[in-house]
Amino acid sequence: QVQPVESGGDSVQAGGSLRLTCAASGSTYSRNCMAWFRQAPGKEREGVAAIISEGTGRYSDSVKGRFTISKDNAANRLYLEMNSLKPEDTGMYYCALNVDCGWRFPILLADRYKYWGPGTQVTVSS
Repeated sequence: QVQPVESGGDSVQAGGSLRLTCAASGSTYSRNCMAWFRQAPGKEREGVAAIISEGTGRYSDSVKGRFTISKDNAANRLYLEMNSLKPEDTGMYYCALNVDCGWRFPILLADRYKYWGPGTQVTVSS
């Protein structure tokens, strides 16, 4: 059973930084397609960043240049480095993945991912 678990969420001031981590037992990171999504109260879940097995990343326009997605295959970890945080980055952040994924490019559509973590809260105050 594959179960992602996120950590690293916190409350920070605007302009600050956070690093989120996703750990998922039961899967081989080198062959996974993985992504970070977020959901603010009253809003739909939004794709933030995605990465495919060979390492190519993709970002939403709202975070491009500020966030970096990466994965450590040896440690079975997915990361989201978030810099220059803004109040509009506030929300619950979720890790999502597909195992043995053969996608040719990263995808930021929630319905394309099978496994989801419970989320970690990020709050950015102005």
